[in-house]
Amino acid sequence: MIRVLLVDDQPLIRSGFRALLDVEDDIEVVAEAADGREGVEQARAHRPDIALIDVQMPVMDGIDATRRIAEDPALAGVRVVILTNYGLDEYVFDGLRAGAAGFLIKDIEPEDFLHAVRVAARGDVLLAPSITRKLIDRYVSRAPAATGVDERLAQLTNREREVVTLVAGGLSNEQIADRLVISPLTAKTHVNRAMTKLHARDRAQLVIAAYESGLVVPGGS
Repeated sequence: MIRVLLVDDQPLIRSGFRALLDVEDDIEVVAEAADGREGVEQARAHRPDIALIDVQMPVMDGIDATRRIAEDPALAGVRVVILTNYGLDEYVFDGLRAGAAGFLIKDIEPEDFLHAVRVAARGDVLLAPSITRKLIDRYVSRAPAATGVDERLAQLTNREREVVTLVAGGLSNEQIADRLVISPLTAKTHVNRAMTKLHARDRAQLVIAAYESGLVVPGGS
C-alpha cells in the first residue's frame, strides 16, 4: 500500500487528488494539510511514502517544507513530489535542491498522475525527466561554469560516471541497462553506489550532483 500525504492550500485541489487516489486499491491518502508547516507536522505524524506538496502556500511554502522533511532523519523514507502549475516553474529547481524526488504539473492527466505516484513510490525514475532537464539546463546555464575536476567525481568509477550521466539524461534503470549492455540489477547497483558516494538522497539529487560537479553540461550530450 502506497501511503500519500496531500499538502495544498486549495481544498478543491486536495479533494480532486484524493478522489483520484482513494479509488485505487494500492494507494491510501493518510492525511491532508493546508500549508507547509502543517504538512511537515503531518509527515512526522504519519510517515507517508509520498508527500505531494504545493510550491506556493501560506505560513510555510513548499520549498521550506520539502527541506525540513528531507533534512529530518526520521523522515528518510518520505519522498516529496512538488506540485506546480507550470512546467518550468522557477521554484521547481529550488525544490529539487531542497530534497524533492521530482515534480508534477497540476493539470496532468489522471492516468499519468496515478502512474507518477507509483513511480515515485518505487524511487527508480525521476518524474517528468524531459521537463526537469529543461529546467535544470536553464538554471545551470546562469551559474558560473564548473572549473577543474570536482573532487566528488574522483570517488566514482568510470562505469559509475557513465551511469550518473545517463540518469541525468532521464533514463530509467532498464534503459541504462540496454544502453550499456548490462542487466537492470547491475544498473541499479551502479546507481545506488553513485548515490551513496555523492550523498544523494535519490535520483533527483543525483541529477543535481551531475550538473553541479560539471559531469553533465547544459546542452551537452
